[in-house]
Amino acid sequence: MAPFAHINNQFVPLDEAKISIRTNALHYGTGIFEGIRAYWNARRTQLFVFKMAEHYERLLRNCRVLRLRVGKDVKELCDITLELLRKNQHREDAYIRPLAYVSSEGLGPKLVGYETGFAIYTIPLGDYLDTSTGIKVGVSSWRRISDNSIPARCKVTGGYVNSALAKTEAIEQGFDEAIFLTQDGYVSEGSAENIFLIRGGTLITPDLSADILEGITRQVLMELSREELGLEVIERSVGRSELYLCDEAFLCGTGAQVSPIIEVDRRPLSNGKIGPLTAKIQQLYFQVVKAEHEKYQHWCTPVY
Repeated sequence: MAPFAHINNQFVPLDEAKISIRTNALHYGTGIFEGIRAYWNARRTQLFVFKMAEHYERLLRNCRVLRLRVGKDVKELCDITLELLRKNQHREDAYIRPLAYVSSEGLGPKLVGYETGFAIYTIPLGDYLDTSTGIKVGVSSWRRISDNSIPARCKVTGGYVNSALAKTEAIEQGFDEAIFLTQDGYVSEGSAENIFLIRGGTLITPDLSADILEGITRQVLMELSREELGLEVIERSVGRSELYLCDEAFLCGTGAQVSPIIEVDRRPLSNGKIGPLTAKIQQLYFQVVKAEHEKYQHWCTPVY
C-alpha cells in the first residue's frame, strides 16, 4: 500500500504531496517542524505515540516566533496524526514529521504578508544513532547559533544548516556526532540532540540559556531520573573540559532517544564502555515510551 501524507487540509498519497520550487520556505528556511516517535509494542500489538500533545504544543509555540498560523489546535493536530498513522498501517516503530512553513511564492525573506502551509508525513524509523554500543563524538569547530540570530530553542528549518555543517564535519573526522559550543565557549548540545553528563552520580545538563532546543526528551529524562532513579539533576553552564572529565555522558532526543557517549575528541570516558547510570536511564526510557511502565502510560497514545 502506498503511504499517505496530510497537506493542504487533506490526505493524499505521499508522492502527490508536492510544493512549488517557488515556495518561500524552500529559499529562506522559514518553517517550523517537529519530530514525534511512535513505538510498536509487539506484546500488546499496539502502536503508541509518545508525548504527542506536548510536541504539538511546542510546535504551536514556536510558530509564534515565525508568525506562522497553522489554524488548528493541539487536539485537531493529534486527531489528524492518529488518522494518518492508521492510514499508513504502521506495525513497526515510526517517525512523524509535522511541518509548518511559509507557503507563499513571493520573493523576499520576511515573515509578514505571506500564507502558512502545513503538512505531516510518517515513515518507519529505527535508531537514529547507535543506542546499543555507544557513540564517539567530537567538539565542532562550528559554534551553535545564538538566540539573537536564529533561536535554537525552536525547531526552525533554516537553523539546521548550522547542524548540517557540524554533523558533516564530525562524520568526515571519524566521529558519529558533533558537540556544539556556544559563542562563549560553553557546551551547548549535539547537532540535533540535547546532552547530559554524569559526575559523581549527579546528572548535569546545560541550561536553557546555552542556545539549546527546549527538548521534550530532555525534560522527560530529568523527571524520570529524579522520580524513579533518585538522581540529583542540575541545569547549569558546562565547560568544554568537563566533557573529558565526566564519568558518563549521553545524547538524547526524539530521534536519538538515549544515545550513550563512550568517547569525546578521541578521549574514552571512564572505561570506554556504556556507563551504568546511562544504561539504567536508557532502559527506563524505553520501558516508558513503549507503554511498559504503568505509571507513565498516560504519556503514550494508542493508535489502533
